[in-house]
Amino acid sequence: MATVSLKQDPAVLAARLTRAAETAAASDLDALLITPGSDLRYLLGAGGESHERLTCLVLPADGRPALVVPKLEAPGYADVPLAELGIEVVTWVDGQDSHGMVADLLGKPSRIALADAMPALHTLPLRGKLPGAEQVLASPVLRELRMRKDATELQALRDAGAAIDRVHARMAEFLKPGRTEAEVGADIGEAIIAEGHTEAAFIIVGSGPNGASPHHSVSDRVIERGDVVVIDIGGPIASGYNSDCTRTYAIGEPAQADVRETYAVLQAAQRAAVDAVRPGATAESIDAAAREPIAAAGFGENFVHRTGHGIGLDVHEEPYIVGGNELVLEAGMAFSVEPGIYQQGHWGARIEDIVIVTDDGVESVNNQPHELVVLPA
Repeated sequence: MATVSLKQDPAVLAARLTRAAETAAASDLDALLITPGSDLRYLLGAGGESHERLTCLVLPADGRPALVVPKLEAPGYADVPLAELGIEVVTWVDGQDSHGMVADLLGKPSRIALADAMPALHTLPLRGKLPGAEQVLASPVLRELRMRKDATELQALRDAGAAIDRVHARMAEFLKPGRTEAEVGADIGEAIIAEGHTEAAFIIVGSGPNGASPHHSVSDRVIERGDVVVIDIGGPIASGYNSDCTRTYAIGEPAQADVRETYAVLQAAQRAAVDAVRPGATAESIDAAAREPIAAAGFGENFVHRTGHGIGLDVHEEPYIVGGNELVLEAGMAFSVEPGIYQQGHWGARIEDIVIVTDDGVESVNNQPHELVVLPA
């Protein structure tokens, strides 16, 4: 059953639906077809996931939108102001042709856009019901809306950032020599929920050589005195908006002689990238601001990923802060700034903040110390 955890002002939802339809029309699309996921949550404030029974928002570029939903799922949308938004509700029961219902609402479209995460078990039947329609992804339309956050969304990101900061502030409780990464991760997971999240979406505890693997999770490795440990954690709060923050810790004085000097390079690079964020700058220029000091110090090959990613209802969404992305930043865009230096087989470090582009600069939603945090050993 669908859930509604972000009760939006109907006027906000109406504006989003209107902009989505207008953008679809400008993109020569006849309609958007949006199944449950972050796009539907953005447009209607309704959570939930797709399954074998089709739920689909049919949003024509010109015409009345409709929500095709199983009759048994319809009560989950009771808090969505569907009538106020002018959305027709079309219910169906097992045995009826729900994909055919969507096709009937559309008539004979020539080009339609489907939610990127629509399951193949719905994509293929819709293709069969609409053989004359070209199917494309909806993300080029919806990313234009979703990467420009409104005031409600920005506050949700601030709240999520404060919640994950509270978890990092407790790290001395969990991160101790003699404990395994998995044991530390379990405690962090409980803290993520206790400090205001609905779940822990991801937990990275990369100790010693595991810290040199950017997407390491947790393992049975026992944390030792002198280890450098990368902690990358985050998840959604009740609004559906996500946190994502990385800090690097040392268990007593680092065992590796190069840690402090190398970490200082990383800290300066992350600061330079954050300071470069402002309206009018390009996404690739922020990536360059992080990358240049790291390369100048001889660690260019040790920074192996993009500088950042957008964040909101998804942990990773537009805009992506990477070389070659000429997107011009605008106020209301939010993304991570997270350079890293990874010494394979030895140790790694990453510093990550979520930042918001403001009218005249940048605001960070994460405010825990950026220095190498040395914990008692």
